[in-house]
Amino acid sequence: MSALDASPQASEFESPSLGAQVADLKVAFENAYGAPPQWVVAAPGRVNLIGEHTDYNDGFVFPLAIERYIVIAAARPENPSADDAIRARSTMMDGEAEFRLSNLQPERRDWTSYLRGAFAGCLDRGLNPGALNVLVDSKVPLGGGLSSSAALEVATATLVEAVTGQTLDPVEKARLCQWAEHNYAGMPCGIMDQFSSALGAEGKLLLIDCRTETAELVPLDDPNIEVLVINSNVKHELTGSEYPERRTQCEAAAKTLGVKALRDVTSEQLEAARDKLDDVTYRRARHVVGEDERTSAAAAALRSGDWDTVGRLMYASHDSLRDDFEVSCPELDVLVELAAGIGSEGGVIGSRMTGGGFGGCTVTLVRKGREREIAEKICTAYKERTGGEATPFVTKPAKGSHIVQD
Repeated sequence: MSALDASPQASEFESPSLGAQVADLKVAFENAYGAPPQWVVAAPGRVNLIGEHTDYNDGFVFPLAIERYIVIAAARPENPSADDAIRARSTMMDGEAEFRLSNLQPERRDWTSYLRGAFAGCLDRGLNPGALNVLVDSKVPLGGGLSSSAALEVATATLVEAVTGQTLDPVEKARLCQWAEHNYAGMPCGIMDQFSSALGAEGKLLLIDCRTETAELVPLDDPNIEVLVINSNVKHELTGSEYPERRTQCEAAAKTLGVKALRDVTSEQLEAARDKLDDVTYRRARHVVGEDERTSAAAAALRSGDWDTVGRLMYASHDSLRDDFEVSCPELDVLVELAAGIGSEGGVIGSRMTGGGFGGCTVTLVRKGREREIAEKICTAYKERTGGEATPFVTKPAKGSHIVQD
């Protein structure tokens, strides 16, 4: 038995069945509320192949929805405390939260912030679901940089669609959920995470232009390629200012350079104006400008099957996030270093950190048939180097948010 097979996460290396997740949640819902759910919806997390911290700079990102879903089951309560009362539970924690649609309290911060924000966005658009009992289940790793928060927001908006029988334009749904993240979770994120969860498609990556909020579906249909995600299982404690600070630095760079956003700057223009920026602001801008260029180049290389170029760009992206944007961490650096050490001869195409940073996951493109061997090598060496347990899984590009039962 290999170390990977012996690990408690071994059964999760392959994609969990959405059907089984739904079936289990239906049973849990009936146990919790005494009646079966009337509606069930699902929304996936995402992993970003390349294009990090570019979305709030009007740039390009290249994510895929993953085969890890947040599923919500809901039904009308028999005796609601009010006609707009939401009773919410999660399979991941004990207890029940209750709030009213007429008093969604954006200043209150807990796990229901994402629910309340999405409900508020739906109400603003005339979609009122009324009183509900709600149970949430997640297969998206929490705190792993795979957008569990966006998936929860998008799943909630999809639930409101199911309950009301009204349909939101998918881009508008993504915008609604981004607004919820800003105003109820206090995170000034770009559009990528919600866009990926709302518009994901089986077998396709999304090349998203975050300025125009349009997406081109790019097939990932090479049968010899697998997407390997490895969770470092660390999330470094931060002050909470790091993400907003990076965004402010990017906005300051754009203002100094006389452009709307760093999307409008080329590497050549940035170098020509280097003396106008302090060192930190320059390095933040250099990451964003270079990352936009890498993302467009990676999409072109993927379309043509030029995997060597895709891999080179992924490593360059990680280096830039580590050195210029300073959002990596030692554990992520070790995972990427170990993947690079295996190299193309061992079946690794490229690797990089993914997500906001300071912990979470790496994304690695590998040759099919080598994924378990590669994951075991990396995770074993990672434990030796850091003392921590890394959790690997493979995924295909998955279907975006949808109604499972209405």
